[in-house]
Amino acid sequence: MQNAEASKATRKPTNLSLDSALLKEAECLGINVSRSAEAGIAEAVKLHKQEKWLKENARSLASSNAYADANGLPLARYRQF
Repeated sequence: MQNAEASKATRKPTNLSLDSALLKEAECLGINVSRSAEAGIAEAVKLHKQEKWLKENARSLASSNAYADANGLPLARYRQF
């Protein structure tokens, strides 16, 4: 679903500096360089957002984990596995 949204987004022409040998090889292989670059940037943005979220929420996660370590999981008695 996210890929469908990305393909409908407004596209902006952008200049990139790429290794010429790599670019030539990609073209020989029929790789859509623009789409591949976009996919790589999207992945980098996703990873950056994940890291940022983990950093911003580290205290809350540590607190929750400490509680579970000290008291067990709150609904553990209902687990069927």
